[in-house]
Amino acid sequence: MTMQWIVPVACILIGLFAGLIGEKIVFSKVRNIVISKQIPGSDIIISSLHRMTFTWLFLAGLFAAIITYQLKPDVTEALQKFITVIFLFSITLVSARLTSGFVNLFIQRKEGISASLISNLAKTVVLVLGILIILQTIGIEIAAIVTTLGIGGLAVGLALQDTLANLFAGFYLILSKQVKTGDYIKLQDAQEGYITDITWRTTTIKSLANNVVIIPNSQLGSAIFTNYHLPIKQLTVTMDVGVSYSSDLERVERITVDVAKEVMQEISPDITEREPFILFHTFNDFSIDYKVYIPVSEFLSQREAKHLFIKKLHKRYLQEGINIPFPIRDINLQNN
Repeated sequence: MTMQWIVPVACILIGLFAGLIGEKIVFSKVRNIVISKQIPGSDIIISSLHRMTFTWLFLAGLFAAIITYQLKPDVTEALQKFITVIFLFSITLVSARLTSGFVNLFIQRKEGISASLISNLAKTVVLVLGILIILQTIGIEIAAIVTTLGIGGLAVGLALQDTLANLFAGFYLILSKQVKTGDYIKLQDAQEGYITDITWRTTTIKSLANNVVIIPNSQLGSAIFTNYHLPIKQLTVTMDVGVSYSSDLERVERITVDVAKEVMQEISPDITEREPFILFHTFNDFSIDYKVYIPVSEFLSQREAKHLFIKKLHKRYLQEGINIPFPIRDINLQNN
């Protein structure tokens, strides 16, 4: 009886030690080599195979032990099916990780597309298909299961209608290209910020105050909002300025445009091919008013552009002797 246990136990121990050596030594060396070569997607493959070398070698040892030990046929068959299920599930898990990782990698190369929703959906599809294959492998008819799921789908849909509404709204937002990650949006209720992610349920917005706003996809899909990155990210900052009636307007225009160009060079050097300009529009009570139009690269740049423009223009006007007048009122007093 003792001799009968030697070979199965030896198989288990060999599988265990082989798994430890494979995981700690072989897999670690392969990981270091792949990472040093900087092969595209290597980190996805390495993370997907993490712990799997040990699992597969240990399962191989268990399988060999079951074959070598004389058990009842039905017990042997049950144990073999159990190990097969674990092995197939590990394959499914690796496939799901690889699919999710490479979908995520591909989508990240497409500017502004949210990866979370699509990569999670791809991962879920692979897991579901893998589980169905496992059930079919161990002899369970999946046709009845699929039929049952189809019948129960209506009840599940009614129970999860809010979740499904958010899911489909998320797909609608992505496919319609109304918003994408990196866009700066402002909702009708004054919430605004950069979109950082669109998941299966919510859209995450990061405000300028570094706070995170979570909005259900269904609400964002039906909300009125302004996307400051559509149709293009570039926009034009407008500033209202007035100069005294004694000013040389040609000189004012030339100096103001020069200052605006300096601001553009600092804030948005990538769009310096666009020219700032000014338009005089009003003979006011105490000044001649005009608007300054300064192109900037994106929404967030407009605040810094206004800040710099006011500082630089005020300093330049003082140097050039151009007067920005205060409001003036003439009061005539009559003696009775």
